[in-house]
Amino acid sequence: MSDEQDVQDWIKRQVAENDVVLFMKGAKEMPQCGFSAQTAYILNHLGVDFKDVNVLEDMSVREGIKTFSNWPTIPQLYVKGEFVGGADIIREMFQANELQELLTSKGISHNNQTLTA
Repeated sequence: MSDEQDVQDWIKRQVAENDVVLFMKGAKEMPQCGFSAQTAYILNHLGVDFKDVNVLEDMSVREGIKTFSNWPTIPQLYVKGEFVGGADIIREMFQANELQELLTSKGISHNNQTLTA
């Protein structure tokens, strides 16, 4: 992508046009870092249909998403246009059943499961 405004506009479109978007390193079928893998696993475990954006494919998107959210790390999860958080926040929300509640409140289809260890 050419300039920073184009990148911000593109990110804004992805977040607006998709109910659930995960900006991650790698793809949901093949994450390329542990934090991205953990976040994608939680969403897959819940049966959430989500768009994955591989930030490793475009450095301008990788840096642009950090500016967009004012959040320094990847992955970043967006639900219905709202920034939810990164890997630690998503894991904690999932374990406390808060992620499932958020998805339900936003009308996102999922199976309301918890992890059993």
